[in-house]
Amino acid sequence: MKISSAMVLGWMVLAGAARADWPEFRGPTGDGQAGAAGLPLTWSEQENVKWKTEIPFRGWSTPVVLGGQVWLTTATPDGHDYYALCLDAATGKILFNEKLFHSDNPEPLGNAVNGYGSCSPAIEPGRVYIHFGSYGTACLDTGTFKVLWQRTDLPCRHYRGPASSVIVFENMLILTMDGVDVQYLIALDKLTGKTLWKTDRSVPWNDEHATSRFAKDGDLRKAHSTPLLVTINGEPQLLTVGAKAAYGYVARTGKELWRVQYPSAWSASARPVFSHGLALLITGLGKTELWAVRTGGQGDVTGTHIAWKCEKSAAKTASPVVVDDLLYMVNDDSTASCLEVATGQLVWRERLGGNFAASPVVADGRIIFANQQGKTTVVQPGRTFAPIATNTLDIGCMASPAVDGKSLYLRTKTHLYRIEAAGK
Repeated sequence: MKISSAMVLGWMVLAGAARADWPEFRGPTGDGQAGAAGLPLTWSEQENVKWKTEIPFRGWSTPVVLGGQVWLTTATPDGHDYYALCLDAATGKILFNEKLFHSDNPEPLGNAVNGYGSCSPAIEPGRVYIHFGSYGTACLDTGTFKVLWQRTDLPCRHYRGPASSVIVFENMLILTMDGVDVQYLIALDKLTGKTLWKTDRSVPWNDEHATSRFAKDGDLRKAHSTPLLVTINGEPQLLTVGAKAAYGYVARTGKELWRVQYPSAWSASARPVFSHGLALLITGLGKTELWAVRTGGQGDVTGTHIAWKCEKSAAKTASPVVVDDLLYMVNDDSTASCLEVATGQLVWRERLGGNFAASPVVADGRIIFANQQGKTTVVQPGRTFAPIATNTLDIGCMASPAVDGKSLYLRTKTHLYRIEAAGK
């Protein structure tokens, strides 16, 4: 497997942390690459389940794993109360389950896809960062479970619920707040929670579609994507996808470097990936497309830096993965596609069955796709569609899988599973 600059930066950021751990949404490098060895190929409710723990309330956040702990978030379905949970990685026992925030008047979701506990946490030695969008952000000590700081003053009307996950970079915790009313990124001092920089999205909302129901309700203005940290020309950058446009920012200052605009799409959810010098991003709902953008430009590069577009069967919710020279993605309606990264040329397209929200991961040289109905399809990467295992649990996944060494963590709509080969 080729090593991308995103992977290299991820290892640098996680200096001192074990490679096997899963510190944030989509793993150590933020792009679904686990690189593990020894995951079981098959599992079920009766096979290769180390433990299974019921998770209270409702949440779609991906668990994070470090130092023998598993952290995740959940919230009451009505959005009034917001919880952080810590489980013992060896036994699945819940060690911490406390309410961090309360909202008297949460905004109704108006959909069955998102929830109030969808933002994945981030973890590093000694600290875990919990985020529920504008409802609250907190830092906890992982040894004592003490709240070290919290913020409840970051405005954003998420409308369909918060979903963008947090990322840790150097001394910063970076949050994405793309709402109906305001759209911005903000970096907090991870030790104190104080604001270090804040960057408003530069592409303004316009009212050209204001007569539509979606525009009036605010759907066209929001987004749910999480930035990806990469190194370009020796400098750390954030690749970030919002409503109407995607951007490249200087990671340390939040300064905008470049942007591409897509006025016919909105509500982007997938996290971008970076490979072959291309930012690979999904525009969102509406005119859903996968765009390959050459990085290194300045200002609006919509007319100059788009290398190619995939306009058919692009993923809407699940983020893509790259293995060597090929990109793999699955859309909400189960159509999986394989494309050449450099050219966008279609290699194969097949249906996996079911519906998808969880992003795939790559582990042991295999791609793991988990659907909402409980089926997980394991595919061998390559130019021929090659499913090698199909596994079923009682209930399906909205949350993306996590990997820690020889263990696969699957959060279904009701439980968290640690999948591991028997005897390991």
